[in-house]
Amino acid sequence: MNSENFYSELRLLENFIDITDLRNFVDVPDDWYIIVTDIRGSTKAIEAGKYKEVNLLGASSIVAVLNVAGKIEIPFVFGGDGATLLMGPSLLPAAKIALLATQQMAKTQFDMDLRVGAVPVKVVVAANYPVKIAKFKVSENYSQAVFVGGGLTRATELIKDPAAGNIYTIKNKGISATADFSGLECRWQDIPSKYGEIVTLLVMVRSDLDQQNHQRYRNILEKIESIYGQEDCLNPINGKNLNLTLNSKKLIKEIQVKAYNASWFDRQRDLSKIQLETALGSLLMNLKVKTEELDWGVYKDIAIAATDYRKFDDMLRMVISGNGWQRKKLTAYLENNYREGKLVYGLHVADRALMTCLLFERNGRQVHFIDGADGGYTLAAKDMKQRMNE
Repeated sequence: MNSENFYSELRLLENFIDITDLRNFVDVPDDWYIIVTDIRGSTKAIEAGKYKEVNLLGASSIVAVLNVAGKIEIPFVFGGDGATLLMGPSLLPAAKIALLATQQMAKTQFDMDLRVGAVPVKVVVAANYPVKIAKFKVSENYSQAVFVGGGLTRATELIKDPAAGNIYTIKNKGISATADFSGLECRWQDIPSKYGEIVTLLVMVRSDLDQQNHQRYRNILEKIESIYGQEDCLNPINGKNLNLTLNSKKLIKEIQVKAYNASWFDRQRDLSKIQLETALGSLLMNLKVKTEELDWGVYKDIAIAATDYRKFDDMLRMVISGNGWQRKKLTAYLENNYREGKLVYGLHVADRALMTCLLFERNGRQVHFIDGADGGYTLAAKDMKQRMNE
């Protein structure tokens, strides 16, 4: 298997529950790299009301690297306030430049400090933190990378470590860095919960490379389904609550990323263009217009099918729609297992979700990143860390 094409040649898992079987995972090539991005002080930024900007920058670091990769398929995970991506050595030099440009854009446009780093897979594997991967088919337009072994978590720790981080941080050595953010879209209104609440959930069992312990993830997924229902109930995004926005303050953030070097006049022109495109798209969806390229009547369904509301990267991450009674039942189950030393968890509750999109083809390749509003994943992680410290 060619190292560069390693990910594209992986077989697809058809059911999310199959990620709980360790036989479905293979080792990532040891000449690959783990790229980690995250916003320093993201919790404070979120508490200051900048949760949309935090989400947007996390997605921006992914689209910048995917545009470098082009037709080469690489795995990635959106984490709310950052992202993790893996790639072979041939892509790394250009990816570093794109990430440094993303870092500069985050600072100049949003006054945020985006940390970017790269850790060789062989470094974490040598320290006994394997990097094993599987590939789950979410929809015809999006396949999701799934990771176990602890290697991604260890890489993140190394990059955040003041001593080790200096080794793995990607530094700007006077290069004029540019990035292509085309494909990034942030044009949906906040999505209210179908049932009153949006729960952003993180769960990590004590050891994810023991099949008996990994079986606990299956038990957790089955418990969540028994409480909240199947996919159409779990998924926080539905067609009735999914509406485009024409709000200038929301749409300008997309332009701040994509046209970060543009003049004020050019930005206003781009804003008018996006508002026109968005109004037209909304009209076409409402009228269920069919064109040669796309059936606009089912476009929302295409988008919903390609959401990442559940994923796994050394831990289970989910954004779930439900009510207070369901959350209390889930929390009681998780708390009981936590007290028995089987797992650690964190959760955050909001009344709506956010959706940030990477859209390369309206009728094709796309992924829609989901997070709970008001800082879902970041504040769930804060909740989890408190339990870990206990």
